[in-house]
Amino acid sequence: MSDFNTTDFTNPSTFILLGIPGLEAAHVWISIPFCAMYVIAVLGNFTVLFIVKVEKSLHEPMYYFLCMLAVTDLVLSTSILPKTLSIFWFNSREIDFNACLTQMYFMHCFSVMESGIFVAMALDRYVAICHPLRHSTILTNPMIAKICLAVVLRGGFFVLPYLLLARRWPYCSNKIIPHTHCEHMAVVKLACADTHLSSYYGLFVLFSVIGLDVFFITVSYTQILRAIFSLPTKDARLKTLGTCSSHLCAILAFYISALFSSLTYRFGHNVDLHFHVFIANVYLLVPPMLNPIIYGVRTKQIRNRLLLLFTHKET
Repeated sequence: MSDFNTTDFTNPSTFILLGIPGLEAAHVWISIPFCAMYVIAVLGNFTVLFIVKVEKSLHEPMYYFLCMLAVTDLVLSTSILPKTLSIFWFNSREIDFNACLTQMYFMHCFSVMESGIFVAMALDRYVAICHPLRHSTILTNPMIAKICLAVVLRGGFFVLPYLLLARRWPYCSNKIIPHTHCEHMAVVKLACADTHLSSYYGLFVLFSVIGLDVFFITVSYTQILRAIFSLPTKDARLKTLGTCSSHLCAILAFYISALFSSLTYRFGHNVDLHFHVFIANVYLLVPPMLNPIIYGVRTKQIRNRLLLLFTHKET
């Protein structure tokens, strides 16, 4: 049996990221929508953070969670896009082994955190609609701080084994990752060892963390919809449902793309590689771009404050 410390089985100094295999000739053109999505995500999320900070009427649980979502989206998109654009524009494909693992950790950690934030926002909507008189006593500032801390710690704790296992595996001469970034399974597949543990743990995180989050969100919204449809008038039902529509749109944008990307990598052997890599990038770029747009358009307080800001600038 070969020893892990032999020259054939060592951690490489660098990996090579191919970008989107099969679409190399179109990299420059693909970079245009990718860069546009990133710019919109950065401007949109910073705008949300600024508006919530300056508008004291928005210092409420829903907007605290929205700010946390904005920060998460900024880190998530920034963790992959600069390197992706350097591949597309400058053919800079090398990435240091430790930098690759760091990127992998941040990308998956903040994805899990984003899922947790959606659960927290669903809890806020549940309390606000089903127990409106107790909202301020249940979701106090200390409680919100504890929820946010739990979301952060959960993300860091559950994703840490990704990093530890990937560092533990021995790697052979193949250093080519057919991807734009260091996705967990793309890195693990380069190892010269039985990596079923990494694969099984990835599935465990997918179904126990993300799956449970989807379950809790579904339960929350089942109760919310039941409460909404028990309201006496149609106008009241539509108004209350409108307060949840932005959250539901953001949830669908995140979970559909996340589940499709993750399951395709493990089971979609008949899916073209370039299509999967493209979808994996969309999953990390589209929700951060859409979230501030969805909440900005659908949330009256943010929309009014933004209009007021531009009106003052024009005058």
